[in-house]
Amino acid sequence: MNGSQQVPIVQAQHLTKHVSLGDEHLTIVDDVSFEVPQGASVAVVGVSGSGKSTLLGLLAGLDVPSAGTVALEGRDLFTLDEDARAALRARLIGIVFQNFQLLPAFTALENVMLPLELAGREDAEARARADLDRVGLTQRLRHYPKQLSGGEQQRVAIARAFATEPPILLADEPTGNLDAVTGAEIADLMFALNAERGTTLILVTHDEKLAARCGRELRMAAGRLVNGVA
Repeated sequence: MNGSQQVPIVQAQHLTKHVSLGDEHLTIVDDVSFEVPQGASVAVVGVSGSGKSTLLGLLAGLDVPSAGTVALEGRDLFTLDEDARAALRARLIGIVFQNFQLLPAFTALENVMLPLELAGREDAEARARADLDRVGLTQRLRHYPKQLSGGEQQRVAIARAFATEPPILLADEPTGNLDAVTGAEIADLMFALNAERGTTLILVTHDEKLAARCGRELRMAAGRLVNGVA
């Protein structure tokens, strides 16, 4: 890499994850290497059990690899202690989960305010209101997750993920628990926000139509990348 090239925002090198179940030893992610430049959109696809979600957890630093490295903006996640890794994740990454992961005792507004407050933003409420307005939930600010539809909950989750304007958005089956129409609306919203804010999007999905909207596909099988290497 010469000096005129930017360091990729995400770099995985020889990433491997082994787990033991009793006497059985399984390799969930097997020697995976790739790079993602700032602003790219990448779909990680493959059948259930191919290692997609485990890979995403490793990229986020939520799980620790058995071997290999993940670098975000050139910093190796796994040379950092847990607190430093969490701080880097809070600064760089927003995450959208299939099952929303909203705090049930918090309103929609409070769920979106939380990462902003943790980041020390004095404008947390105003920012959260603006983000919920952007995802079409101005009338749902004071509603709790149980009072919202699945699509509305995912909109809150997306607003929360984008609230701190992270450079990287990781999404794990973000439309997997939604009907086709609502899923398409959520996908439109996610890609619109991605384009508006120049976010790097890495998306795990079974949905080939959703994957095709990304600039690149990484296809996994039995823990290995079978295309899209580099």
